[in-house]
Amino acid sequence: MARRSQPKDVPEELRQSLVELLTNFSEELKKSDLRPKVVALVPAFHTLRDLGSSLIPKSEAASARERIISYLLQYPQMVIDGDELMVVAGIDEWARRLRELRVQFGWWIYSGYTVSEMAQNPDDAASFQALGIDPSKIRPNQYILMRTEQDRDAALRWNLLNEIRKKKIATKDKIIEYLRKNVGVQVTGEELSYLAGEAKEWARRVRELRTEDGWPIVTKNTGREDLPVGVYVLEEDRQAHEHDRKIPDVVRVAVLERDHFSCTKCGWNRSMLSKEDPRKMLELHHKKHHKDGGDNTVENLTTLCNVCHDVEHRGDE
Repeated sequence: MARRSQPKDVPEELRQSLVELLTNFSEELKKSDLRPKVVALVPAFHTLRDLGSSLIPKSEAASARERIISYLLQYPQMVIDGDELMVVAGIDEWARRLRELRVQFGWWIYSGYTVSEMAQNPDDAASFQALGIDPSKIRPNQYILMRTEQDRDAALRWNLLNEIRKKKIATKDKIIEYLRKNVGVQVTGEELSYLAGEAKEWARRVRELRTEDGWPIVTKNTGREDLPVGVYVLEEDRQAHEHDRKIPDVVRVAVLERDHFSCTKCGWNRSMLSKEDPRKMLELHHKKHHKDGGDNTVENLTTLCNVCHDVEHRGDE
């Protein structure tokens, strides 16, 4: 069984012990036999780990997992090397403890791999840049604590993730199945990255679901300023009408800005969102439909809430 680190309340004692061990090791270096050198370094190796795990007092964090999250909480939204977490954890299996923090305890910890995948979307890349994080330079073994509050429902979602992840279906189908079972819930990029497994470009599949398939998946960059960077929300379990799915983002933004991000029929906007109100999102409606020769232009589009939009289409049937 691997030796566990033994943190002490007075790290200085461990530092002194380490200095003494390394000083004495100078005599071992003069010897020709390799094994005595290795054996002589074992106590120094253990003492160094004990020292690293003693940097955070036991009164604040008694276990390796607690030390890792304690360290990350002191540096939120900053890039942290895995080696730093290894030092404060003081154990070989620090990466497993990190995963437990994400999966079982609901901490939004992004790996460098996930950030790089998300940054394939220029808008997401810009959002990370705004936080002082350069996705082009981040490494897979680096980590970022995206928010300082636990997600209490994360464990239940990860069980569902594992169920869907095992299915023999396309990555895009896995993503929309997961989102449809979490309507209105903030889902992290780390969850979707895990769901995709070995498949790359999962972030592009999310964008396709929104722009090509008409699912109302929103992010900070699509107008939900209240959302953290790298978070996705399926606002409602329904697709946009087929003829509304090909509206370019530039046109969509221009229409929303012109209409002051409010329904032109009833005046609803996101500041009025409530659980009891069936109005949940804003959609674009063609004044002159595609079947009648209408185009995806700013002049031919108007902003409606989902309720008013349904009323308009029922009236056209």
